[in-house]
Amino acid sequence: MRYELYYWPDLQGRGEFIRLALEEAGASYVDVARKGKRGMVAMMKILQDRRDKRPPFAPPFLRAGKVVVAQTANILHYLGARIGLSPRDEASRLWAHQLQLTITDLVVEIHDTHHPVTSWLFYEEQRPAAKRRTKDFWRYRVPKFLGYFEKLLAKSGGNYLLGTKLSYVDLSLFQIVGGLRYAFPKRMKRFEKKIPRVIALHDRVQKRPRIAKYLASERRVAFSQWGIYRYYKGLDQ
Repeated sequence: MRYELYYWPDLQGRGEFIRLALEEAGASYVDVARKGKRGMVAMMKILQDRRDKRPPFAPPFLRAGKVVVAQTANILHYLGARIGLSPRDEASRLWAHQLQLTITDLVVEIHDTHHPVTSWLFYEEQRPAAKRRTKDFWRYRVPKFLGYFEKLLAKSGGNYLLGTKLSYVDLSLFQIVGGLRYAFPKRMKRFEKKIPRVIALHDRVQKRPRIAKYLASERRVAFSQWGIYRYYKGLDQ
């Protein structure tokens, strides 16, 4: 199977969670919109197809043959069993999916630190609200979310969230740590001592051969001020 990933060409965003899984698995895939104008046209054609009774709401979405799957967690749930990155039994697959949905919630919280009022306004137009949101984010939400994953790693029975074998959820948690380091380098540096297992997982994933090769390649879209994770000096105190 050759998979087709549809996402905005210049953003890591939510598409990066899917790219990491495909890269780690060594799967055959094409990042369609990064293939130039024709790729973008193909993506928009699918989004605007009025004949499709099951159209995707927005990127990212994945095409596998005649099947089109949207929403990051749903895509990873679909891919996991097919590319060897999720358990075989149903209960464990649902557990992995549950953890990925929790990460999805965290992604929203991260984005809303810099755009707490609305995505239609620039950060500079909602700076006071962003500062308040970021303060509460680091005081309450980061300890709750990353503390949860720290506890899961402590009792997983292995080096990964589901035990001894890597899953797509580990790759997503790796991306969360990297993104927080980009957006909040000072705050993250202070907080990391509270989650040593999560940080060890990040470092372990980063050293995996296929991931290391991917991170050093042109296929890896860089962090930027247009993604989920954005660095603003005034928020990183």
